[in-house]
Amino acid sequence: MTALATIVTFGELTPAVELATTRPMQTSVLATSAPAAGTVEAQLLRVPTPSESPHLPVRLADFPTITAALDYAARGETGFNFYDARGTLATALPYRELRDQAVVMAGRLAGAGVHPGDRVALLAATGPDFLVMFFGCLYGAIIPVPLPLPTAFGRRENYVDQIRGQIKSSGARLVIGAQEFVPIVTEASTGLDLILVGTRADLNAAPERSDGVRPGGTDMLAYIQYSSGSTRFPTGVCVTHANLMANGRSMCRDGLKLRAGDRAVSWLPFFHDMGLVGFMLAPLVSQATVDYLATEDFARRPLTWLKLLSENGGTVSYAPSFGYELCARRVSTRGEGARGLDLSRWRVAGIGGEMIKPQVMLQFADAFRPHGFSDKAFCASYGLAECVLAATFAELGAGMTIDHVAKDALAQDHRAVPIAADAGDRARVFVACGKVVAEHQMEIRGPDGAVLGERQVGRVFFHGPSVMQGYFNDPDATAEALNNGWLDTGDLGYWIADELVIVGRAKDMLIINGRNIWPQDIEWTVEHMDGLRSGDSAAIVLTAEDGGDRPTILVQCRPTDAADRTRLMTEVRARVMEAVGVACEVVLVPPRSLPKTSSGKLARGKAKTLFMSGELTALEQP
Repeated sequence: MTALATIVTFGELTPAVELATTRPMQTSVLATSAPAAGTVEAQLLRVPTPSESPHLPVRLADFPTITAALDYAARGETGFNFYDARGTLATALPYRELRDQAVVMAGRLAGAGVHPGDRVALLAATGPDFLVMFFGCLYGAIIPVPLPLPTAFGRRENYVDQIRGQIKSSGARLVIGAQEFVPIVTEASTGLDLILVGTRADLNAAPERSDGVRPGGTDMLAYIQYSSGSTRFPTGVCVTHANLMANGRSMCRDGLKLRAGDRAVSWLPFFHDMGLVGFMLAPLVSQATVDYLATEDFARRPLTWLKLLSENGGTVSYAPSFGYELCARRVSTRGEGARGLDLSRWRVAGIGGEMIKPQVMLQFADAFRPHGFSDKAFCASYGLAECVLAATFAELGAGMTIDHVAKDALAQDHRAVPIAADAGDRARVFVACGKVVAEHQMEIRGPDGAVLGERQVGRVFFHGPSVMQGYFNDPDATAEALNNGWLDTGDLGYWIADELVIVGRAKDMLIINGRNIWPQDIEWTVEHMDGLRSGDSAAIVLTAEDGGDRPTILVQCRPTDAADRTRLMTEVRARVMEAVGVACEVVLVPPRSLPKTSSGKLARGKAKTLFMSGELTALEQP
């Protein structure tokens, strides 16, 4: 069965494409059939959980394990709420109900033959079943492994390869997801030694063993988080309960400064660390209520995100820059959709998950200032799955710190030299990501390993109790990433006083004629052209026939007329030369053809590989 929809893969907005599968319906975990009118179950389906529990003191991640945190949260009235694309409540799941269902599921998993320490792969749909399965694993000392969902039609083989690699790498014993996804997951699991590929309902047939409830301890693995885009060489981040609680303290107590009455709103997917940790586990360990909108529903109706913040009194919500961009774009064309919004209680408008685009954020602030939004609510941050999630936070209530630096000094001398804000193409513009979280340390190091000073660009290293134990069953990758407890993030950055600025991934940097060129400079220049969007280009370097470097920009092209294509290529070349000083070869490729990671980031390396192999074909050049 297929359905027409607009989907988002956490960064890639794909208009009106046919899905290979339909997304699962959001059904209640409270009952297997419709509840009788007037029952508690019926009320829970219609009424969202409150923003606070008056008789339960707030505790911010001061628990030994995630299950201990859920045991405590279950004594209150808060929990998780799931909404449809129009912002109508579909299911309310109080923490007490989640705990009860998870304990039952732990017994079922044991009855199905899953043992403590085994891994269970879970397709991470935004719905109650995923949460019950995730915590059911934790109550049985079983390790959940969140997997991404299928995306657009035409990428079936890529998806099958991706999740097969992750299932195989993790040694999962079960794969559980919604019924709609079982056929494709069964295909991906062919030949693997699995007890079951099925649904939560399939596990209900297993006997419930009372000895299956045996929560893991502080130093045990809580879950395995695969890096976005893990395909050929999957790397699963091993996160213990202790890692999570340390990062939870840093986020909830020191970064976000959560307090009684805070309410989170999220459309971020559960298979990404920002959705899983930032808006599922972190709220739980602080007893906060969360209102969820499925990621694909956000893509269709982005203003529903803001509607939930307005109507439910949301105070904390995060998105990558593109999420804010989509809302600003939508309200500019459909202004009536913002009528009645009140965003005055939104005190933490977090930005993360990709390089921050300050102009996009300022456009959002301008668009929604009439609705009570303040740009002082913007909170830039930086993190990665290898340290659970958060590494730095900007000061709350201060808005964005924007830094203009000389492009030449950055490229040639690896220094972030301040330049006037009106310097135009001679400048690169960054947003500072704030200070290092409590209990942790960070250093910026040069190629020789020496620690660098302020405004010197180098590699970012991170140390502290949030740092992962390693990559699952991959000692070589672990040794490459960890050195005496210090995590090599693979990112390049510099300090402004004690605030971190990220300039890009070290592996993405292009070296052209001895100059260091960041691909984002080229891509952002192209994507600001009329008719092009975020994610429409990929800057790579190919090898010319004479063995030299051939800077190339792959551009997703929508026009079909030859004259329009010629004009586009000419304009792209001119814009790149003007902005970056590089003569790029322009290659037009079909719409939606550039590969993305499961978190929606452009997969430049994969784009280059696919193009060189001929799998990503150029359009007929005019």
